[in-house]
Amino acid sequence: MKKLIAIVALTVLMSCANKKDRKIIEVAAFTGQQITGVTVSQNGRIFANFPRWRKGVTNAVVAVGEKGKAMPYPNTEWNSWKIGNPVSDSLFVAVQSVVAAKDKLYVIDTRNPEFKGVINNPRIFVFDLTTNQLAKTYVLPEDAYHKDSYINDIRIDLKNGTAYMTDSGHAGLVVLDLNSGNFKRVLDNHSSTLAEVDHLNFNGTSWNNTVHSDGIALDPKRELLYYHALTGYNLYAVPTNTLINGTEEQIQASVQLIKKTPAPDGMIFDSNNNLYLADLEKNGIVQLNVATGEMNVFAQGEKVKWADTFSIYDNELYYTNSRINEITGPINNMVFTINKIQLD
Repeated sequence: MKKLIAIVALTVLMSCANKKDRKIIEVAAFTGQQITGVTVSQNGRIFANFPRWRKGVTNAVVAVGEKGKAMPYPNTEWNSWKIGNPVSDSLFVAVQSVVAAKDKLYVIDTRNPEFKGVINNPRIFVFDLTTNQLAKTYVLPEDAYHKDSYINDIRIDLKNGTAYMTDSGHAGLVVLDLNSGNFKRVLDNHSSTLAEVDHLNFNGTSWNNTVHSDGIALDPKRELLYYHALTGYNLYAVPTNTLINGTEEQIQASVQLIKKTPAPDGMIFDSNNNLYLADLEKNGIVQLNVATGEMNVFAQGEKVKWADTFSIYDNELYYTNSRINEITGPINNMVFTINKIQLD
């Protein structure tokens, strides 16, 4: 009996070790350029973005080619803005996220460089990936954002012609009708979108910051939108139909507390009801089966350093290492990467 117990225990330990020791492949590396977003199109094209949190950002959006070579996307002119210069509708100002959906690339421009406040209405630029030309620009109206807003991430619901966004600077979600261009802000300063703590812990070191609704993931099968404050440990979901058609009161009433989780940034669903979430404080990524509630370590270690954004292509999970908690000064010599891991 003792021998059987020992074998079972060893099997469990080996299973955990295998998950932590998954082969992680570096796709691209950037020295002195802090990356946040990554996305892979249906044709395998890789795009990434670099937020303008400081001076010295070379490009806001790039296409990543063979051997990790990055080229400004869609061209150099779009990426030429410098802090303090005039803004326009043909310049990226402060890009936080890029997401490919079908044959389009959606680029979130927070218009909040250096976190000093929104200098111009936030925008979603949409590029046609077949022509690499601007196809549409959505401009957030004044009632959809605040001066301290930081429109963080976006998910595209092609079935319902809708986009959902998180605001990490001023807690709340933003819903966009992609056909009419109408926006509405929901769950503004709601308990589910507000930060729960004012710091995170990394090996005994405190990262002091308050970040509201940030991680976001769409479950198209169950028609639920999941979201999470970055400095917090509660995962929430709300039905997409209610987000689209419900009143604010109905939306608030439909919010579901799903589970206690690690504090995440990146979040995404695969095709098997698994939700992947970053575990920032433990340099890891966890896998949550939303049907059963079972949560396991998917990857962990020195190759996971603040997994910021996720994308899935060809059964591989892509993520960025933005290393946010490690930065205490100039980043000139720091290396930021895009990595990928084979899914189960």
